[in-house]
Amino acid sequence: MKRIKSILIAVGILAAFTSLVPAQTNVVTVTNLVVAVPAPAPAVVVVPPAPVRYPWLSSISAGATVTRGNSHTLLYSGNFLTEKKTPINEISIGADGAYGSQNSVATVNNYHAFTQWNHLFTERFYDYVRVDGLRDIIADLNYRLNVGPGAGYYFVKQPNTFLSTEAGAGYQNEDLGGTYNSFCTVRLAERFEHKFEGRARFWQNAEIVPQVDDVNNYVVNGELGLETVITKSVSLKTALDDSYQNVPAANRQKNDFKLISGITYKF
Repeated sequence: MKRIKSILIAVGILAAFTSLVPAQTNVVTVTNLVVAVPAPAPAVVVVPPAPVRYPWLSSISAGATVTRGNSHTLLYSGNFLTEKKTPINEISIGADGAYGSQNSVATVNNYHAFTQWNHLFTERFYDYVRVDGLRDIIADLNYRLNVGPGAGYYFVKQPNTFLSTEAGAGYQNEDLGGTYNSFCTVRLAERFEHKFEGRARFWQNAEIVPQVDDVNNYVVNGELGLETVITKSVSLKTALDDSYQNVPAANRQKNDFKLISGITYKF
């Protein structure tokens, strides 16, 4: 009996000791494990197309003619033109002037400016609004202002050549010979230009502007010119300008003709 009791006490002590010892945890380390991860798809970079630019193309011209000796004359002339053309709009702004004298007496003294906006409905057909201003001291024209809309059509429209016609109405206000006049007008015009592959440019334009209720009172303007390229920015320009006024101021000639030659700078 004592032996059994001793065995039970020994088993109880062993069980109590076992409960005090923490359970052993077996750790398994896995090495050299290769996991295949799919590569990310390359990023697609979308580059937007560069916007099409339509810059202003401008030029300025200047010329001078001086004679001394048996004749004593001088003639100065200047011209400025800037244009911008897009597929739906064309804008032109220009100004020119000339002053000349003979034996210290003025023989040429005129100034002209214009602006025209064309809006294209198709590649060839457009409407326009035009403003013209002129002052000619020798012709006794203190000022002439003509404003009006119209329509035009390109019969030829190529990179180096164009031919267009225009027709429109206008309202004219002028001081001619000290008499103020205001009346409605009709305008018929045509323009032609051809560029010889960057070597030269030839142009021609003409217009007739009669008074609506008195067709005998009309003005005809025309220009014929040739521009020869010297460098990319510099060229030599020669132009014939003619202006005919059927009802001029008192004691004035109907026709004024000018031959102008000068240097043109483009920017």
